[in-house]
Amino acid sequence: MKLKLYDELLWRGMIKDVSDEELAKKRINEENLHFYIGFDPTGKSLTIGHLVQIVRMRLMQLRGHHPIVLIGGATGLIGDPRETSERKLLTLEESLENAKLIEKQISKYLDPKETSYVNNYDWISKIDLISFLRDYGKHFNINYMLSKDIISKRLTTGISYTEFSYMILQSIDFLNLYKNHNCQMQFGGSDQWGNITAGLELIRKVVGDNDAIGISSPLLLKSDGQKFGKSEGGAIWLDPELTSPYELYQYFLNTPDEDVIEVLKKLTLLDVEEIIKLKDEVKNNPEARQAQRVAAEEIVKFVHGEEALKEAELITEALFSGNFNDLTESNFKELVKIIDGIKIEEGSSLVDILVETKLASSKREAREFITNGAISVNDEKINNTYHTLTKEKAYYKNYCVIKRGRRRHAVTYFG
Repeated sequence: MKLKLYDELLWRGMIKDVSDEELAKKRINEENLHFYIGFDPTGKSLTIGHLVQIVRMRLMQLRGHHPIVLIGGATGLIGDPRETSERKLLTLEESLENAKLIEKQISKYLDPKETSYVNNYDWISKIDLISFLRDYGKHFNINYMLSKDIISKRLTTGISYTEFSYMILQSIDFLNLYKNHNCQMQFGGSDQWGNITAGLELIRKVVGDNDAIGISSPLLLKSDGQKFGKSEGGAIWLDPELTSPYELYQYFLNTPDEDVIEVLKKLTLLDVEEIIKLKDEVKNNPEARQAQRVAAEEIVKFVHGEEALKEAELITEALFSGNFNDLTESNFKELVKIIDGIKIEEGSSLVDILVETKLASSKREAREFITNGAISVNDEKINNTYHTLTKEKAYYKNYCVIKRGRRRHAVTYFG
């Protein structure tokens, strides 16, 4: 089933609101257009929630369209209004440094020859206050701004003029890109629809008749209405230092059946036909969890690459089977972080380590486990209660895997 691109974006759930559907269809299906998506550098990394927009950019790029990635070095200093409370303001140095990191992060996913990167600090920082009010502010009706969803939700709790002005700044972005970068379309999440339409209105008032288009996409939500990309440990980040490839793999491996097809549609580049087959698998053979495995593989591979996927799969298999013999030194380093490995000294007592790693509740119980043959170190059965851990018998002269029975284990490393 080969869909036209606009229909495929609809099928994937990547389109919610459209300012001019007929023109959008024509442009997306028949032309090569420049379009933009903005990312504010509120942190050092993007999250899984941003991956919807990145995958959409890549899908568009693969069909001949040219993405313009806008990093909000200026708008990041203001903060997009949230439904709940005002964001903590960044310093200029933080905003510009984060902007560099996010541009570098996004550049891994797009063809560099067919992608433009811009930072709105380059033009917004040059607008003086009088020009801002006369050239741009005069085009915005307060009643129009108050009617926007996010703004109206904040009126009861209060909103500062700083956040209130965010809509004007984002509209200036669209106007600047339309006039100077041949940008005919803006994409964004559904929470950005008010800002997108404000930009279209500013272009109309400044330029006159125009062919600019705005499109929003639904936020990435679970079937229970909660946002994807949150875990007990907090946000799921695209930076491997903040969320390891293994953690990302596990997160999507554990996707509920009712959510996994939406994940495949919005966060992977898999063909429509392949996703439909996996949907049938979920319906007819859910216990195999084939769709979850494919989702985890495709997302980790796209975000971090083939080697990171192999590492995540190796560690997953080792933790499931209890066989750690095939892990590389790099795998062990990652494993130590994942399961909170214990740092030890050369010659540490196995009895003491069993208690410290909670494989035994007391030294007496630790000795019983050892004498009963329940304890092994790096797959060597230990019966001596005076056994000590040494680098000589450690994996890569550093790591020891201590097992109690077949399923319970801990990892230590020498400090």
